[in-house]
Amino acid sequence: MSVYLIIILLIVVLDFLWTQYLTYRNRKRMSPTIPAQLAGIYNEEEYVRQQAYQKESSLFSLYTGIFSFIVLLGVLSFGVFGWLDEYLRQYVSNEIVLTLVFFGIIYLINDIITLPFGYYATFVIEERFGFNKSTKATFWLDQIKGLFITFILGGVILALIVWLYNTLGEYAWLYAWAAVTVVSLFMTLFYSNLIVPLFNKQTPLEQGELRDAIEAFANKAGFAINNIYVMDASKRSSKANAYFTGFGAKKRIVLFDTLINDLDTQEIVAVLAHEIGHYKKKHTLQGMFTSVCYTGIILFLLSLFLGNRDIAIALGGEEASFHLGMIAFSVLFTPVSLIIGIFSSILSRKNEYQADAYAAGFGLSEALVSGLKKMHVKSLSNLNPDPLYVFFYYSHPTLLQRVQALENLKS
Repeated sequence: MSVYLIIILLIVVLDFLWTQYLTYRNRKRMSPTIPAQLAGIYNEEEYVRQQAYQKESSLFSLYTGIFSFIVLLGVLSFGVFGWLDEYLRQYVSNEIVLTLVFFGIIYLINDIITLPFGYYATFVIEERFGFNKSTKATFWLDQIKGLFITFILGGVILALIVWLYNTLGEYAWLYAWAAVTVVSLFMTLFYSNLIVPLFNKQTPLEQGELRDAIEAFANKAGFAINNIYVMDASKRSSKANAYFTGFGAKKRIVLFDTLINDLDTQEIVAVLAHEIGHYKKKHTLQGMFTSVCYTGIILFLLSLFLGNRDIAIALGGEEASFHLGMIAFSVLFTPVSLIIGIFSSILSRKNEYQADAYAAGFGLSEALVSGLKKMHVKSLSNLNPDPLYVFFYYSHPTLLQRVQALENLKS
């Protein structure tokens, strides 16, 4: 067994054990006692239901995690990736086509293996707790659409990156970085126009009390926005949300219809004030800049692995290739990704506090707290997560932390 394979297997095992340890801590923190600061947002029956949902979701995540871990460990140990590479080389000689077929087969097999878990989560767990609104026809159509988008959009991007690495030599990662950045910017601007309509209808928010209130706040905040849309999220789930996308003339606010049904006008304005706060505080640009830098680091480090024959041999192959190098890199990069993820989560939570404070600056603190509580209750969110789990994985502060921070702003 090669040194590279030993390191890869060790990282996979340690990552799995660490993830399950944190999840176990989080599961043990579940308590039938509601934190005093949040008393009253659940009645006894609702809280019992919340605890049951969290426990069932956590255990389901544990079982799916164990299954994925065993499959990955087996695939790596028996050199399945290398075997597939050697098998395809008998029929495909072009490196770009070889890479596309290689990843296409892996994606399809992974999709087929994990599909039953997704089906169970949707039509058993989410259905049992009243969240699922999706029909089986919608579920299967979503799978087909997702597969189509992945193969078309992902295939074009992957083919471009492979071509750049195979033809431009040492500095190919710079050109790949530029290409991925352009695609990311394009998707940021047009995702809501091009991708979302394939899954959901978005209709302009009709004239009335809510639109008037949103436009009045936007004018007060100096935030020009004409594109306010409602998305039919209720066709799949009862969970509520809203998001802001785009820049300049492409700015768009999208409200889930479930949000409009669950929150009153002032609470919705407070939630949107929070989203506008992200824009005003430059968090959107900050996130894009961080993402671009992160992508550059990944592509540079990836370039160091692609020509390494020892890595290909460790995965069961015979010669260096883009796809085998990419698979090895995705595992070996895990510790670095974990560290970067910690700092990313810390920054994200800091930004959430700032966006909350921005909304509170317009006198919307109480409305925001009320809206957040309703959203957490509606989604049966965990009110008492483990602090270490939060530190590593939460991009948002907990509900209790946000409520306390908003209360502190009043004093």
